[in-house]
Amino acid sequence: MRPQADLARTTFAVLFIGVLLAAVLWILAPFVGPAIWAAMVVVATWPAMLRVQALLWGRRGLAVAVMTLALLLLLVVPLTLAIFTIVGNADQLVELARLATTFHLPESPPAWMVKLPVIGGAVAGAWEQLTSLGLRDLLARVTPYAGNVTRWFVGQVGNVGFLLLQFLVTVVIAAVMYGTGEEAAALVRRFAARLGGERGVAVVALAGGAIRGVALGVGVTALVQAVLSGAGLALAGVPFAGLLTAVTFMLCIAQLGPVLVLVPAVVWAFWSGQTGEGIALTVWTLVVANLDNVLRPVLIRMGADLPLLLIFAGVIGGLLTFGLVGIFVGPVVLAVAWTLLQAWVDDGAQAPPEYRD
Repeated sequence: MRPQADLARTTFAVLFIGVLLAAVLWILAPFVGPAIWAAMVVVATWPAMLRVQALLWGRRGLAVAVMTLALLLLLVVPLTLAIFTIVGNADQLVELARLATTFHLPESPPAWMVKLPVIGGAVAGAWEQLTSLGLRDLLARVTPYAGNVTRWFVGQVGNVGFLLLQFLVTVVIAAVMYGTGEEAAALVRRFAARLGGERGVAVVALAGGAIRGVALGVGVTALVQAVLSGAGLALAGVPFAGLLTAVTFMLCIAQLGPVLVLVPAVVWAFWSGQTGEGIALTVWTLVVANLDNVLRPVLIRMGADLPLLLIFAGVIGGLLTFGLVGIFVGPVVLAVAWTLLQAWVDDGAQAPPEYRD
C-alpha cells in the first residue's frame, strides 16, 4: 500500500504545481509582452547604462533615471508619434487611395519620359506593353476595397491607447531591470548552469549578444534610413513628408525597406513635372535603399558573431509570428538553436568512428 500512497501524493503534487504555474501565467499574461520588450531593451542597452553610471560618479539611481528618460525620448516618443501620425492622417491616406483608384494611365508616356537618354525607348516600350495588358483599368477594379481600408484605419484608432500603455509599462519594467540588472543576470546564469552546465551559461551570453546585434542592426538602421528618407522627401517637396517618414520607419522595422515609399515619391516628382527633383530623389533613393546592405551587417557583427542569413531569417520569421517583439525573439531563438546544434556536431566530431576494411 505504501507505493500506491507515494504515487498518489506525487501525482497530486505535480498537478498542484501545474495548476499553480498556469494560474501564475494567467495572472501575468498582460505583462508578458512588455516584460519581453523591457528585457530586450535592457540587454541591448546595458553597456550604455554602465557607461552612464561611470560618468555619474557610480550612482546607479542617477543612471537609471537617465536611461529611463532616454527610453522615453528615443523609444516611446518616436514610435508613438509615428503611430499617431499614421492613424491621425488615416482620412488623407484613404483619400489618396481613392484618388489612385480613379487614376487612368494614358495610352502613351509623356514626351519628356520618351526623350530620356538611354532608357527613353525602353520606357516607351514598357508603357505600351502595360497599357495593352489592361493596366489602365486595374486600379479602377480595386475601388470597392477602399471601404475596407477605411474601416481598418478606424479600427486601429482604438488600439493606439492600448499600445501607448504597453510602451509606458515597458519603460517602467525596464527601469526596474536597470536597477537590479546584476541580480537578474546572476539568477539567469544560475538557472542556465543548473540546466546545461557551462554550455548553458555560454548560451545565455550568446543570447545577450544576439539581442544587442539585432537591436543595433535593425533598430539603428531603420532609424537612419527613415530620417534620410524623410529629409529627401522634404527637400523634394513631396506632400505629407512627415507622414511618409513615419510609414518608412515602420516599413524599415518590418524589413521591407524604404523603397515602397521612395519609389512612388520619385514617380510623383517626375509626373508633376519636377524633373530636377525627381532625378535628385532617384539618386537619393538608390543611396538610402542600399544603405542597409552596408550599415546593418556592421552593426549586427558588433553584437553577435552569427551568420547574417540566420539573423535575417530570425527577424523576418519572428516578425511574422510574434509581431514587433518577434524582431528580437526570432533571432535569439535561432541563435540558441544554431549554437546548440553546432556544439552537438562538434562533440560528435571529436571522436569520429573508426572504419576497418
